[in-house]
Amino acid sequence: MAWGWTKHGDGKHLAPDEVVRPDERLSWPRMVGFGAQHVIAMFGATFVFPLVMGLDPNVAVMMSGVATILFLLIVKGKVPSYLGTSASFVGGVFAIRAAAGGDTAGADAIVTGAILVAGLVLALAGLAIHFLGVQVIHRVFPPVVTGAVVMLIGFGLAFVVADVYWPQDHWVALVTMLITFVVIVAFKGFVGRIGVLVGLVAGFVLSWLLDQFAGPVTSVLPSTNLRDAAGNPCPAEGTYCVATAFPHDRVSFQSVADAPWFGLPSFHAPDFRTSAVLLVLPAVIALIAENIGHVKAVEEMTGTDVDPYVGRAVVADGVATVVTSAVGGSPTTTYAENIGVMAATKVYSTAAYYIAGVIAILFGLCPKFGALVAATPGGVLGGVTVILYGMIGLLGAKIWIENRVNFADPVNMVPIGAGMILAIGPVKHAIGGDFTLEGIALGTIVVLGGYHLLRAIARRDPEPVRSEAG
Repeated sequence: MAWGWTKHGDGKHLAPDEVVRPDERLSWPRMVGFGAQHVIAMFGATFVFPLVMGLDPNVAVMMSGVATILFLLIVKGKVPSYLGTSASFVGGVFAIRAAAGGDTAGADAIVTGAILVAGLVLALAGLAIHFLGVQVIHRVFPPVVTGAVVMLIGFGLAFVVADVYWPQDHWVALVTMLITFVVIVAFKGFVGRIGVLVGLVAGFVLSWLLDQFAGPVTSVLPSTNLRDAAGNPCPAEGTYCVATAFPHDRVSFQSVADAPWFGLPSFHAPDFRTSAVLLVLPAVIALIAENIGHVKAVEEMTGTDVDPYVGRAVVADGVATVVTSAVGGSPTTTYAENIGVMAATKVYSTAAYYIAGVIAILFGLCPKFGALVAATPGGVLGGVTVILYGMIGLLGAKIWIENRVNFADPVNMVPIGAGMILAIGPVKHAIGGDFTLEGIALGTIVVLGGYHLLRAIARRDPEPVRSEAG
């Protein structure tokens, strides 16, 4: 059932080795805290990736809440997950905009039309998985591949920490990371369970105090203070126009002051062009593998058998992408950041995700709250995401260990190693015209395609699933 949760114990306390299962909950005030933590975890990427793709971030945040609730209903509450903005479409969207005239309203409609069709294809793929049976998944995505995909999802985001967040204020990032370490381990009760949120708030306060008493920090902010090779201001970021370091406050509340309390985001209808659809369809391959990897990660953490819901999860992501893009929103995917939060808290209750979805919708309807969360300094996000991305990456290793994957076998070792390097790089690979595969998407395709190619050459069957989860 998608609704209804039994109270775990007294609803207040968890022993160190206990977990809150998807159909359980703690007290409602505590669940609101966990829901808020999931919103914070997803907000950075869900807000940033639409900006990168030229789409409205407030629409993306609001529709991510709608998408998450749809997902939970379709999977009948069996797979706890948050649906945020997918990064797999960034390369295809860039190519569409290059052909459609850049950041214009017409290009926005073409982009979301292409994404909507990709969502339909993803949903159809999920239906095929659901009706053909989970055995198809075990053959196409054996443990060596699913573990690799989970690891790619986490470690493939390392460049976001290294290139975007951490350099904005490396000392705040370091202190935020250490505070989060200590809170998660030293506090065994509710505080320890929401250690990521506590670390983020502490980093936010620290940043504000440093602004007051130590003055501005000098660093690079994405798409800000753009300069050409001669040091002159330039209008659009590119090869010869890059963001450069300048003194600035770590925390700015100007956008919060300017934003209204209530208001609808800017919706728009999609426009369908075959040439644009072809540019984003390859991302569907990565999304199928990514969704399966996330579901398997949830299975490993919760100790429950979610194989019967793998197809539903893929369908749900496809349906969510269709719904969000139909009103001008971003493509969706199950979020590594939120799976990382579950790994840290051991609270897998879907109640927290329903709450997170409602909060995200309210954020979308209240630009001022959205601006406040968006004001979180990049250094603080660096300290938090380095933990979340690392934890989800190590869940991939856990899948390998529990299934006793043999890395002495080159059929396993060669494609997995290559895919890891491509994802972590992240390596960019141009595929005709302006379309480029890179990072997680490229690594996933190499892992999946490379493994099955070498298995066919070696005339091997996939390694059996030995995990005793569930």
